[in-house]
Amino acid sequence: MESIADQLAQPFGTLPDLIRRHAAEQPDKIAITDGDDELTYRALDTIMDRAAAALQRDGTVQGQAVAMVSYPSVAQAAVFLAAVRAGSIAAPIQPSATPEQIAGMIADSGANLVFLDAANAAALAAEQLAARVIMLEDLAAWLAPEGAQPAPAEIKPDDGFNIIYSSGTTGIPKGIVQSHAMRWQHLSRNSGAGFDTAVTLLATPLYSNTTLVSFLPTLAWGGTVVLMKKFDAHRYLELAQHYRATHTMLVPVQYQRIMALPDFDRFDLTTFRFKTCTSAPFKAELKRDVVTRWPGKLVEYYGMTEGGASFILVADEHPDKLHTVGKLSPGHEAILLDDEGNEVGPGEMGEIVGRSPAMMNGYHKREGATRDAEYYDADGNRWIRHGDVGRIDEDGFLILMDRKKDMIISGGFNIYPSDLEAVLAQHPAVADCTVVGVPSDDWGETPVGFYVPRGDAQASAEEVRAATNAKLGKTQRLAALYVTDELPRSAIGKVLKRELRDQLAAGRFGGTAA
Repeated sequence: MESIADQLAQPFGTLPDLIRRHAAEQPDKIAITDGDDELTYRALDTIMDRAAAALQRDGTVQGQAVAMVSYPSVAQAAVFLAAVRAGSIAAPIQPSATPEQIAGMIADSGANLVFLDAANAAALAAEQLAARVIMLEDLAAWLAPEGAQPAPAEIKPDDGFNIIYSSGTTGIPKGIVQSHAMRWQHLSRNSGAGFDTAVTLLATPLYSNTTLVSFLPTLAWGGTVVLMKKFDAHRYLELAQHYRATHTMLVPVQYQRIMALPDFDRFDLTTFRFKTCTSAPFKAELKRDVVTRWPGKLVEYYGMTEGGASFILVADEHPDKLHTVGKLSPGHEAILLDDEGNEVGPGEMGEIVGRSPAMMNGYHKREGATRDAEYYDADGNRWIRHGDVGRIDEDGFLILMDRKKDMIISGGFNIYPSDLEAVLAQHPAVADCTVVGVPSDDWGETPVGFYVPRGDAQASAEEVRAATNAKLGKTQRLAALYVTDELPRSAIGKVLKRELRDQLAAGRFGGTAA
């Protein structure tokens, strides 16, 4: 019989078939645990069958979405995987969205069933949901009887595997449809990551691709997943030590909070072999601290949930490239375009456009948005616009600047907030910071900063602003600087700049300007 590695090296296959194989070959190995519940591979395979059969019984057809609104749990993971086995499309939805947005995403997905945990059911009680509600706490009673088998689903490469709804602060987020072929690429490219013997500790939600790119390969290769229902830096280290974690995926703000713990060094983390990071800017100094003090490789991934090109930085192997996000993944292509759509030369800045075997089918029911995200070259090849601005150095490493939409155009000059943030962050009074563009009658836009002060900070906001502006060019200088207790962030650590702009416009920072 071919090995798991050989099976994953095939042009196409499905995750449910791999889980079935693990259930036969290592039935008693723990597949998933959340600290309260756990499933062996045999139990996971069985519950996937019973849940897939129940989905079909209740009218969910192949290609239809199955919605979930839940914090990470064994039950949510089982429903997600059962939907895939039934040939349906898993649609996990972020609980942090407003009730109106959640209801809108459920309706947009076309799901006839939505699975809620108790915490989120209470918040959504007043909403009119366009789907029948199944409580995850009552999952056992909903399942098809013991021994039930779903009708086999003939899954094709282009069939939808999951929908991920992009984060948004207004309106209904766009649903990114990822195919079985795209997911198979994600699973098969991890041949050297050691997921077959992994204990993967995950502290981000299952509605995020950040989580799925570690969650799914761990199960595909036959490792064990440990889910944290809610991130807490100290609790994370306790779980890592208790479960003897070998792999993890964390976003930069989580690394920051973990490394800042006074007792970090007392925890035994020697079992770690593979730590990864994605989703938000990862400061070079923080990478260096993680490499120095936390055993195992540190690998940063840069890419899009939509697909396109991925870049990889093995931080411990390239200490002189920590300011970059690495080099192109094998089999991936990237070009940089100027504002007129022309490819820029080496070392020049441009919008990143990429293509690879792993690209989304498109945005769910958003043909116009899908077209806007696509780029076709002269030969008709399809690429995905990343929306980020960067440049590639002489060694092929990508240096990110900013989201294209976050670039500030002031008096005709392009200003990259990341440049300003790097200078502002150097001030000893600044613990965390960001810079956004706001409308200006004189300049069109002008940069404004927000920062979280360190606990022992003595400098005033005006002093911090003056010191920062002294190190910036005339066109870059901050027009104002505001103090805040914390920066609003998404569940995967991205600063919600639109929220800050909205709060500023509403007078939330009145009186705190420098």
